[in-house]
Amino acid sequence: MMEESKLTCFQRRYLMDCAKRGDTLPLQLHPTSSKGPALAVPAFSPPVCQRSRLSARPHLRPAKVCQAGNAYIREKFKPQARRDLEKEKQRLQNILATGKDVVKCNQRQDRVQTKEEEIPEPDRFEELVNEVQERREFLAEMEALGQGKKYQSIVLTEISQKIREMETIDKKRSEEIRTSMTKDFPGGNKS
Repeated sequence: MMEESKLTCFQRRYLMDCAKRGDTLPLQLHPTSSKGPALAVPAFSPPVCQRSRLSARPHLRPAKVCQAGNAYIREKFKPQARRDLEKEKQRLQNILATGKDVVKCNQRQDRVQTKEEEIPEPDRFEELVNEVQERREFLAEMEALGQGKKYQSIVLTEISQKIREMETIDKKRSEEIRTSMTKDFPGGNKS
């Protein structure tokens, strides 16, 4: 680059010396003089600060010195409950269910809870009947799509398991009915 810029030997030497010392390169370099032109310093300007010379190699601190300081020590985390977690859970459920942050009054929540208590739990036997029906419909859809062979064994196995569970529920119910009937009629039919 120096050859392309057509610098004199003096200018090249001066720039190389500045680079070796780590000094900044001069903005203007006079071709033959070792002295630059004296800059006129106005009387009102602040004194110029002398820059300290930077050494060629960087100053790195050893690892022991770094570790001896407090830079590697973390504060212990101390969790603090500052809010009602149950309300936060309820709020998150509302957001996930409806997509909105709905604020409900306590009265509304009480009404909803009483309505939920009134609704009877669905019968397990009816649930099993619905599940068997869903699996049959699924299998019919897969056969229509040409994938019936792939799912047939899996679905039929699940259906047989559901039917077995229905049979056990039916046996328990019939036993309960028999015991309640025999309690009501102690000298009744023993068949």
